[in-house]
Amino acid sequence: MAAQAVIDARDLSLTFTTADGPVYALEGINLTVNDGDFVSFIGPSGCGKTTLLRVIADLEQATAGTISVNGMSASQARMARAYGYVFQAPALYPWRTVEKNVGLPLEIMGTADAASRVKRNLELVNLAGFEKKFPWQLSGGMQQRVSIARALAVEPKLLLMDEPFGALDEIVRDKLNQQLLELWAATKKTVVFVTHSIPEAVFLSSRIVVMSPRPGRIIDVIETNLPADRTLDIRETPEFLKIAHRVREGLKAGHSYED
Repeated sequence: MAAQAVIDARDLSLTFTTADGPVYALEGINLTVNDGDFVSFIGPSGCGKTTLLRVIADLEQATAGTISVNGMSASQARMARAYGYVFQAPALYPWRTVEKNVGLPLEIMGTADAASRVKRNLELVNLAGFEKKFPWQLSGGMQQRVSIARALAVEPKLLLMDEPFGALDEIVRDKLNQQLLELWAATKKTVVFVTHSIPEAVFLSSRIVVMSPRPGRIIDVIETNLPADRTLDIRETPEFLKIAHRVREGLKAGHSYED
């Protein structure tokens, strides 16, 4: 049976109109993300990784081409709450407890089983027992896990993550990478993840999308073929290093190291 396409972009382009003239953000994007994939976008700053994620989320609209999300237009998918979105910063309300932050979208939706969903998703991100804490009482990594639980609370099929661990130190980032893989295995969600880190992209992903400098184009799509139950030790293996080398070569081919 053929894999079900959760995201399907065809000849997708996006041009911003500014006072200084057009800004070509994305050009000729063709990409399919299948059910259960963990796909990472990697490329230089300003290459359109986050812009592409925002087009998927209908926070930006393409100026050419088409995109479908769960068989719907991006706008319909947004209205159907077909995805959860995790931003670069946790974006938690400091006056609301952890459970109240996670439950906020459920309050807005009037969800009957909100309490059980909050409890279940806090357990998924290993934050059971922290329900009554406030964001300022948590570490940066714990705050980001709260934001992941909030995104999962609406029970989306698709999780969009915009460089959620970029501001964290390497030790915390490694731990959260491992926990995110475990979460992916437990929930079977489709994940689209933006990162600047080659090791992070290789460690987390089933496929890696390498992008060029602006206008963002897809240079390479790399199947990782690493075992699903991988641990951080896999980063020292020849297989991991071979994939990382291919990503690095793709970035070089796209001239991402030019000033």
